[in-house]
Amino acid sequence: MPPYTIVYFPVRGRCEAMRMLLADQGQSWKEEVVTKETWLQGPLKDSCLYGQLPKFQDGDLTLYQSNAILRHLGRTLGLYGKDQREAALVDVVNDGVEDLRCKYITLVYTNYEAGKKEYVKALPGHLKPFETLLSQNQGGQAFIMGDQISFVDYNLLDLLLIHQVLAPGCLDSLPLLSAYVARLSARPKLKAFLASPEHMNRPINGNGKQ
Repeated sequence: MPPYTIVYFPVRGRCEAMRMLLADQGQSWKEEVVTKETWLQGPLKDSCLYGQLPKFQDGDLTLYQSNAILRHLGRTLGLYGKDQREAALVDVVNDGVEDLRCKYITLVYTNYEAGKKEYVKALPGHLKPFETLLSQNQGGQAFIMGDQISFVDYNLLDLLLIHQVLAPGCLDSLPLLSAYVARLSARPKLKAFLASPEHMNRPINGNGKQ
């Protein structure tokens, strides 16, 4: 029985980064897929701490909030920088990823048709900080922070991949980020996950927009 269980809707959403992390780290996990019908019935929602998913089980430990789950996996699996200084910098990057993910979610679920053109126009500016961070770390040839992969690399990679679907040329002016996506996506276990039917057939968002 896998020690980890992801309880979530049948989308990539806020769970694909943790799935990438687990796959790349050779961890097994169980998926409990929650349909819209089941969710709207109420009991599961009422049982969740904040009335939302994902819910994550690590043995008898139940966690909510996707970034808290990523940080837990980072601590558990040694993916949180090599010391407290690096860990603090990893947190800075992850909060930046969360800021842009929230902008993306707002666009997709509330303003897609009217707002997409302006969002895509502003996107290079929103991505530039990550290009800058890469340039400051081993010339952009390694990870976003430090010399080993951390949980935020998976979160950032997921964010970049979904933006490449939204705006296919969005990394054209950001060569370090473009190479970063290619480099991480070529890691053998991650490459296998990204090519798997589970990933390929899972919609990015719950409303069909991407």
